Amino acid sequence: MTIPAFNTVAWFEVAGDDPDALQRFYGDLFGWRFTSDEDSAAGGMEYRFIGYADDDQPRGGVMGTGGGSPGHAVFTVAVSDVEATCATIESLGGKVEFKLIGSAAAPDYAYVRDTAGNLFGLFTPKAG
Repeated sequence: MTIPAFNTVAWFEVAGDDPDALQRFYGDLFGWRFTSDEDSAAGGMEYRFIGYADDDQPRGGVMGTGGGSPGHAVFTVAVSDVEATCATIESLGGKVEFKLIGSAAAPDYAYVRDTAGNLFGLFTPKAG
């Protein structure tokens, strides 16, 4: 995957407790292609990358929640430093819901809320 420009919407995610149904819905609706993420499956999470019919790069993902969280659709912004951005969000009155830093299998990422309570994501792409 090419490294996206920082501070831009670079990914999206659709999550629900029936990822097969989500995959069928969006595949039939938009012609999106799906590939499984073997690393996430090994970690106990079900994640599928979304690619567009005319593009080899994944642009988003479908995540199975296993009923552990509500379904959602969220945009994700590429940032140079997830920890620093989370600190700035909190200083501006936002809230950090979840943060994963330093995983060998996944990029640093976080789910955060703006001052109106809207959920969005942050991630720092892994080099390479």
